[in-house]
Amino acid sequence: METIDWSKLGFDYHKTDWNVRYSYTDGKWSEMEVTQDEYIKMHMSASCLHYGIELFEGLKAFRGVDGKIRLFRVEENAHRLQSSAKRLCLPVPTTEMIVNACIEVVKRNEAYIPPYGTGASLYLRPVMFGTTVGLGVKPAKDALLIVYASPVGAYFKTGIKPIMVALDREQDRAAPRGTGDVKVGGNYAASIFSGENAHRLGYSNVLYLDAAQHKYIEECGAANFFGIKEGKYITPKSPSILPSITNKSLRQLAADMGLVVEERPIPLEELGTFEECGACGTAAVISPIGKIFDMQTNKVYEYGTEVGKVSMELYTCLQDIQYGRAEDTHGWNTIIE
Repeated sequence: METIDWSKLGFDYHKTDWNVRYSYTDGKWSEMEVTQDEYIKMHMSASCLHYGIELFEGLKAFRGVDGKIRLFRVEENAHRLQSSAKRLCLPVPTTEMIVNACIEVVKRNEAYIPPYGTGASLYLRPVMFGTTVGLGVKPAKDALLIVYASPVGAYFKTGIKPIMVALDREQDRAAPRGTGDVKVGGNYAASIFSGENAHRLGYSNVLYLDAAQHKYIEECGAANFFGIKEGKYITPKSPSILPSITNKSLRQLAADMGLVVEERPIPLEELGTFEECGACGTAAVISPIGKIFDMQTNKVYEYGTEVGKVSMELYTCLQDIQYGRAEDTHGWNTIIE
């Protein structure tokens, strides 16, 4: 751990000492197992390997300005994990199990929580999959839930900056009435092809339209989209969008700042009316969007080369709560003793 250069960490896996696991067999969950083993022994015919019966979560722990360790909105992640498990007909772990596992992982890997001031944090990845052996498509009767951690660096190494995004009409992220509103691996697998096309053209991310009509804004890569105009924070509402915990937090902070918050369908034509827009999620908090390029029509939407005033205020406000620089008036942080 002493050899880690916190300033050079990216968003990737770095080994820590401990992870925790629960297994579900014979209709019941095991006690929490604490292990240093990074590997899983699994049957080649396990249902997760063939039918995508897999889900995950992502959240962060921060070392604050006061030296205290804060785990951000862990119960919200637990509730979302439960929603994903229900959708995949997996056994549903209790909120207490998930929260306790996350706290245990933070405590046991405390040495890997980056120092305050580095912009880095400890990323937690709960992951769960069906392990039942078989060939047919059916619910898994056995499952494994793992929570592990990895230190990750600041998303923007030299300060928050606008990104360029490509709008893709030819690829859809998730089907209507499918699994777009839960955090399952298949949604992310479906986005890789269009993401690589955008990267080849020099764009950081892909903006998706609704799969049914291709008329409304949906997700921005693996993040939620938001737009700012006329004193309003506007974010898409759709049954195929993942309910982002970061977006939920930003909506509350926007309301606290006096903005009108609207969660509603956003027609494509409205893109040109926003004063600011961005993508929001656990990794970056906010990725301001400076430019959107429509890959099929060649139309360009410009939002400037600097971070918008409202986006910057929201970003700073949320980070201040996460790092203990501002009062946690909504009770979002869990202090890890």
